Amino acid sequence: MESIRELLIEEMADLYDAEKQLVKALPKMGKAASNDQLREAFESHLEQTRGHVERLEQAFQLLDHKAKSKPCAAMKGLIEEGKETIEEDLSDGLLDSAIICAAQKVEHYEIAGYGTLSAWARSLGLDEVAGLLEETLAEEKEADEKLTQVAGDVLVETEAAGEQADEAPRKAVGAKSKSKRRAS
Repeated sequence: MESIRELLIEEMADLYDAEKQLVKALPKMGKAASNDQLREAFESHLEQTRGHVERLEQAFQLLDHKAKSKPCAAMKGLIEEGKETIEEDLSDGLLDSAIICAAQKVEHYEIAGYGTLSAWARSLGLDEVAGLLEETLAEEKEADEKLTQVAGDVLVETEAAGEQADEAPRKAVGAKSKSKRRAS
């Protein structure tokens, strides 16, 4: 590799593989989610991810280069981590929270990649390529923000469920204490 243009193409191939891996992984994450908002976020992002694959193909075309994947070990690892998370024995709320964490790791990886590649494309004067990469970058950031919002909602639901479960024994203990005091 002797130029930033070649490096751009090489890294696009990496992201191309990453996105194709995600097209396969996102339905599994959605299926494992118990929270409706989270499931819908995964379904929506799956459609966007298919669009990301198409945009990368367009970017390759603009560079007069055949769209080709370079195995993305980082995404493979992140997806494997997500798979392990899904297989953990957790309550619904905790599992949803863990899945969100795994998904946000993926989003941050993609944000870093698309941010760098779009900057390289701009610096090379490849404005159409940069535009495609920036469009995907914006969607990745939106997906990350959506996951952050859903994480807050899931946390509130999980905490509320936990408080209700914890309150019942406390009330019973409190009732016993009052009875003992009255009997004295």
